[in-house]
Amino acid sequence: MSKVQSIDRAFQILRELSEKAGGITDLSRRVGLPTSTVARLLSALEESDAIERVAGSYEYKLGPRILQMATQSNQSETLLAMARPHMVNLVEKLFENAGLSIPSGYEVQYVGQVNCANPVQIRDWTGTRLPMHVVPSGLVSLAHLPVEIVERFLDRKLERYTTNTVTNKIEVLHRLEKIREEGFCWCIEEFSEGINSVAAPVFSKDGNVIGALHVHGPSYRFPDKTTKKIVSNLVLKQAKKMSRELGQK
Repeated sequence: MSKVQSIDRAFQILRELSEKAGGITDLSRRVGLPTSTVARLLSALEESDAIERVAGSYEYKLGPRILQMATQSNQSETLLAMARPHMVNLVEKLFENAGLSIPSGYEVQYVGQVNCANPVQIRDWTGTRLPMHVVPSGLVSLAHLPVEIVERFLDRKLERYTTNTVTNKIEVLHRLEKIREEGFCWCIEEFSEGINSVAAPVFSKDGNVIGALHVHGPSYRFPDKTTKKIVSNLVLKQAKKMSRELGQK
């Protein structure tokens, strides 16, 4: 059996289990495959936590990993829909691209972007995943994680993306403290030369960082030194407004 065929058949089984739990014989009948093939695929899916056995039964149901992935996907789509008017607002006021990112482990993932009308733009980073220490959206998320989690992250070797990337543990810790005080973070050509960006965290109802609003642009024009504080406050204000919409007090 080819890998592609195995994947296709595994998805057939997952689709069936999404509608109703089932045992080997039942699933074999439902998907039209030999019981030996279904048993082998179920074993592989169970090992990866994609499915699990129903307690006190020989039947299987969708497992925690699949359910978690589905939940995260739905949350991202909902969060992006809520963030869009805030990103549009930032683009209209700052004339640079604005985006939304979400924390994912020790990385941050860009999930959406609204582009400005300026002929010179920065590419769309939607779908990109980056270590938290190289972009402001990652740093504002890291700043609000529990101390022990931050320590574990900083005790690893931090990758340097440009000569400006801050990788020294003490420097990063001081930076995180400043973020907690000011509420936002700037990165000046730390992820990529020629790109500057600023971000502020978005909090959920329970007070955890659920995402970050960011604005980025070419380093030769963004930020203008005379308006840097105004830009910072606008991004922070928009992130706070979104947090209130999510129920944060």
